[in-house]
Amino acid sequence: MSNKKKIILYANAKRDDGLAATKRVGEMLGDRGWETVICLPFGTADCGAYCGTEHTNLDEELLDAEMIITFGGDGTILHAARAAASSKVPILGVNLGGKGFLAELEPKDLGLIDDVAKGKYKIECRMMLDVEIHRESEAVYRDFALNDVVIRGDNKVIDLMLYGDGQRITHFSGDGAVIATPTGSTAYSMAAGGPIVEEAAENIIVTPICAHVIKAKSFVLMSDRLVSIELGQMKSNPAFISVDGGSQQDIQSGDVIEVYKSERYTRLVRLSNKSFYKRVSEKLGERP
Repeated sequence: MSNKKKIILYANAKRDDGLAATKRVGEMLGDRGWETVICLPFGTADCGAYCGTEHTNLDEELLDAEMIITFGGDGTILHAARAAASSKVPILGVNLGGKGFLAELEPKDLGLIDDVAKGKYKIECRMMLDVEIHRESEAVYRDFALNDVVIRGDNKVIDLMLYGDGQRITHFSGDGAVIATPTGSTAYSMAAGGPIVEEAAENIIVTPICAHVIKAKSFVLMSDRLVSIELGQMKSNPAFISVDGGSQQDIQSGDVIEVYKSERYTRLVRLSNKSFYKRVSEKLGERP
């Protein structure tokens, strides 16, 4: 471990009632000599009087932090990952949401915070994706994702042509497409019929959404491929992309969306030796 002695507690106040779990972990780490600060990603409206001056700026706190511990669902982790990827600060997720596939701990596991304080943990690096929208040969939008880039029509089907390094992968009309990392393969991509890919792998998964073509299937590509998606004529039907479930960005007929492996990585903290297969079984509800 480095000489840093600060951990950011990144709490979704809508999930952590009264910030009870956040405060408990803060007290545990404080007793073991760690400084903690609380950042609230989604505002202070639901955290009561406790918020006070504890609502600090995440980007500033990341400059000398050892770790982020998130309290919420996968959305909270995805939100933290956007800031933490550039600073290379690892993230430990405490699941207070639904599936919580990215989270390492459930509320019953908070005793394992002792291992964090002692430096007894592993770091798992996860591939990310960069995305650009090109309009008339000019990049008009850039972003990056840990899970996926989703392209969808608003109400009706859209026409999509997908390429890998300039070679056509598939052409179909449908609701859209998901371009996912292995981490995102268990999210929307899987729900759209895509494969589950081991999370430590480095691949780009291309999955059509409700394609109106029988042969439209998912493709698992090498990580060094440049995936290009060309949008056909949509007439008056709008379309958009969404990155990691964030706000929608409008796209137009003739736009080209490029998705490729990012130089950024998300670093997730692991405290157990639980296998990927075990987590899939537990989180996705398979019976033992």
